[in-house]
Amino acid sequence: MKKAILLLTLVASCIMACTGNQQKKTHMEKDNATLVRLETTLGNITVKLYNETPGHRDNFIKLVKEGAYDSTLFHRVIRSFMVQAGDPESKHASDTATLGNGDVGYTLPAEFNPTLFHKKGALAAARQGDDVNPEKASSGCQFYIVTGKKFSQAQLINMENQINEARLDTAFNILARKHMKEIFKMRKAGDNKGLLELQDSLEAQARAEVAKEPRFKFSKQQIDAYTTLGGAPHLDGNYTVFGEVVDGMDIVDKIESVKTNRADRPVTDVRILKAVIAE
Repeated sequence: MKKAILLLTLVASCIMACTGNQQKKTHMEKDNATLVRLETTLGNITVKLYNETPGHRDNFIKLVKEGAYDSTLFHRVIRSFMVQAGDPESKHASDTATLGNGDVGYTLPAEFNPTLFHKKGALAAARQGDDVNPEKASSGCQFYIVTGKKFSQAQLINMENQINEARLDTAFNILARKHMKEIFKMRKAGDNKGLLELQDSLEAQARAEVAKEPRFKFSKQQIDAYTTLGGAPHLDGNYTVFGEVVDGMDIVDKIESVKTNRADRPVTDVRILKAVIAE
């Protein structure tokens, strides 16, 4: 962990496979999963909602039945990363409107599951950053579909190290926030010795806190997926994955390829015309 008086710099963190109809029925019968069809201006996308994340599943079904996603835009598209939708303010937004802040008045508790991760085609919940949302609670309505990219095993090992280092920094910063008055007082007095002693103490406490949980390590399933299908592994354990695309990944790829402006919004609107529970 960097020690260049981190007390003064609190880190703020911000942010499938396609099957045929017969395969979809077999999978649905096997796990009784709910399928939702997103009918967009570029074609249809069918997603399966995971039963392992019941809170997110039930909320998504509720919003679909209420028509909450009908006429909303894919308002944020980043190539080799993801396509995002679900902002209710996008329904009647002007061409110049800044989108992404709309909500439905509530958030959802995170439902992290190590077997559900950000492979290509994963359906996950957007959320506010850790600085204002340390519990990593999900947006009540906004979601994204991962497009991502492929990674080598060496890149994944390096990412593991970065994730574990970030966990240490996060633990340190949480502790540091509790001592801000003391820190500012010592800074004002020019008490560098006191600052360094406090920093060493907080670092030791942070290491002890992080050590209570095993180091982050990608599973074999994650490594296989990220080196073959691709995805966004740096999001694992930070955003709730609650489904995946089972049909129409080619449509997701089309959305990903559209021209966007500086705010990552498509220049030509890509709209969800209707979202329905697929029979």
